[in-house]
Order: sequence, then structure tokens, then C-alpha cells
Amino acid sequence: MLRAALGAATVALAAVALAGCGGSAEAGDDEPATVLGAASLTEVLRAVDPGARLSTGGSDRLAFQIEQGAPADVVASASPRYTGALHDAGLVDEPVVFATNRVVVIVPASNPAGIRRVADIARRGVKLVIAEPEVPIGAYTRTALSRLGMEAALANVVSEETDVRAVVAKVALASPTSPTCAPPGTACAPSRCRRRRSR
Repeated sequence: MLRAALGAATVALAAVALAGCGGSAEAGDDEPATVLGAASLTEVLRAVDPGARLSTGGSDRLAFQIEQGAPADVVASASPRYTGALHDAGLVDEPVVFATNRVVVIVPASNPAGIRRVADIARRGVKLVIAEPEVPIGAYTRTALSRLGMEAALANVVSEETDVRAVVAKVALASPTSPTCAPPGTACAPSRCRRRRSR
């Protein structure tokens, strides 16, 4: 079972050290907070603070933006790796884990490749869409496949995307035989793709 094999992915939150990145929201300021958030957190971050200035993307790219001096008040990463490195560099306050997630396989709603269990993604002819190795979901996917002894499935990868939303979009819009790995709850048009539970 994928859930048992992978466990939880950690999501980390850090306040940007204002001296290091020139955050925009000072105490008592009426300006909206500037939030750099992992793409997989887009909907939840909008729900938490609809008035925030939100910029989303892959956690690796968000960390790079902070390193280059991008103004932000909060960074919400899909991996503690990046917020930890930013903290070590003195660019953000100590990160706090605020959520966890699990990796799932999603397939187009019509499921023409007949994906019924995780092992099916290693079959010949299946086209697999995943994220780049530097993106948390890309790293988590590779870890899950390794723990399951399914590294051979990586031979079916036809596309590596820059963030989880791009992965889901590719499955929803691309070839009807393209399963992928993504966190549950990731936005996807229900008529275009569905989550497959592992057995």
C-alpha cells in the first residue's frame, strides 16, 4: 500500500526574517501579507487569508526567490528541506510544521490504461507524469517508488513538471494514459481525473 510505504510528507511554514528579505507587513500595518507558498497549498492559503498577496510555485523556486531577496512575510513550503536551509542562512525564522500530506496516484477519469493498483504504473506502455526531483512531490514520488521496489516505473516517465499543479494539469489535459503521483486534495477537475486508492 502506497500510504504505508511512504508515510507523510511534511509541510513547513516560516516567517521571513524581515531584515533579510524586506517583508512588507510591519506590526500595525494595514498592508496585506505577502505569502510565498507551495503550489500544492494554493487553495488552502487563499482560504486562510483571502486578502494576502499570494505567489505560488515549486518550493525549490520559492526558496531561490527568498535567497535573491524577494519581499515576503511568510513562506509556506511543501518540504522542510527548503525552509530549513533558509533558516540556516538566517533568511527566515525557525520553520514550524503546520501540515502533513500523503502521495497518491491520480489517473484520467476514463482510466484507459486500466490503473487499478500502484504496481500498474510500472507496466509497459503506461505514461507517467511526475514532478522534477528538486520539487517536494517529485522527491516524495521517487522515495515512494524506491520504498516499494518500483524504481523501474521511472522508465515510464514522459514528463517532469515544475510543481504539483502542473503535474495535475498535465494529467487532466494530456494523454488519457497518463497516471501521476500527487498529494490528495490537489485541485483537479473531477471530470478529468480521479484519485486511485492503492490496495
